[in-house]
Amino acid sequence: MITTDILIIGAGPTGLFTVFEAGLLKLRCHLIDALPQAGGQCSEIYPKKPIYDIPAYPEILAGDLTDKLLEQIKQFEPGFTLGERAETIDKQEDGSFIVTTNKGTKHKAPIVAIAGGLGSFEPRKPPIPNIANFEDNGVEYMIREPELYRNKNVVIAGGGDSALDWSIFLTDVAKSVTLVHRRNEFRGALDSVDKVQELKDSGKLTLVTPAEIKGITGENHVTGVVISKKDEDDSILETDHFIPLFGLSPKLGPIANWGLEIEKNAIKVNNALDYQTNIPGIYAIGDVNTYPGKLKLILCGFHEATLMCQSAFKRIFPDKKYVMKYTTVGGVDGFDGTRKEAPKAVVKKIE
Repeated sequence: MITTDILIIGAGPTGLFTVFEAGLLKLRCHLIDALPQAGGQCSEIYPKKPIYDIPAYPEILAGDLTDKLLEQIKQFEPGFTLGERAETIDKQEDGSFIVTTNKGTKHKAPIVAIAGGLGSFEPRKPPIPNIANFEDNGVEYMIREPELYRNKNVVIAGGGDSALDWSIFLTDVAKSVTLVHRRNEFRGALDSVDKVQELKDSGKLTLVTPAEIKGITGENHVTGVVISKKDEDDSILETDHFIPLFGLSPKLGPIANWGLEIEKNAIKVNNALDYQTNIPGIYAIGDVNTYPGKLKLILCGFHEATLMCQSAFKRIFPDKKYVMKYTTVGGVDGFDGTRKEAPKAVVKKIE
């Protein structure tokens, strides 16, 4: 049985920053994540994608942000159970919770913080009959390593931010980039739309609209895609890679069965106080929660984590008065709390 003060479900940016804020209060943390490494979507889906709205960083790659957060919390020695999904939760007579993973690992804590981002997710796949035959053989639903496309011909389909951003990025990597969208209008940021237009006008990117990819050619690997345009005959465009970026279909997974109040596939919380759910002692922070005015931004998750940790401290130590201090005054070692030394980490990684 792994015991801790705050059990964090989800090791994405919000979950990782929670460790820092809890550490300032001398609270131990242990994180569970279904992925084999920390970082959540930032590590698994777009580690090389730049992020522009992290304070003090005009631009930082998602993977680098994960590395910085891990460096920041290293001093507090959190524990990790990676490669396992939080499956069940049982409340004990003393008010604590036992969370068991799909592999049977049990964790006990008085506080549970759900920081699962969008939850478990699957890419939305286009309705192309033979697409499954080419998955990982020229068809990729997300870009993990841009160098895979170095000097290759690439076709991207989609009209949102991911499709626009990666089309722009890969023009400096791939031999050719073609962006196909079923409409002339795009859903992404206006500056990204303008940049795509500039690249098209300069001949660095081919834009095909309104059109759809209806088929894939090749035997063991993609050799081309079938492009369908209204009032025109279908045509085949030769390519090495086809990347349909139609977003992710998020699911809460087993957490949806924990008796929490759910609204539109997100966990309702009390944002007027501390982001606690309808079950006392269970909090939800980051993209996994919902409340009036909710914004799904990493920096908002950081804010929610900070207030949640303050509330968690009061629940664990109801008779202990906490006096807020600034790190600029006391550093990270000068905070009063119940422990003077950081706990030893308990790490359980994927086999």
